[in-house]
Amino acid sequence: MRAPPRRNGNVPKSSRFDALVTRYYPAVYSFASRLTDDPREAIALTRDAFNTIRNRRWRRLNEVMLATILLNAVIVAGLKAA
Repeated sequence: MRAPPRRNGNVPKSSRFDALVTRYYPAVYSFASRLTDDPREAIALTRDAFNTIRNRRWRRLNEVMLATILLNAVIVAGLKAA
């Protein structure tokens, strides 16, 4: 169960991360899938990419940076697996 928004208007961190995953998961998975040609490996790379940024602080203004970090994390994880 998610925590409700706080009175000061801030959304809890877990809700922001869930929104990030919802928004970017299809694109990151698609990229990983094209990189590996293996659905299981693509899922693992996508999961690793999101785990990489889970604890980082981010703001909506930095969504381009986050997308770059996610795609770089997929590439790095793919290179480590190879």
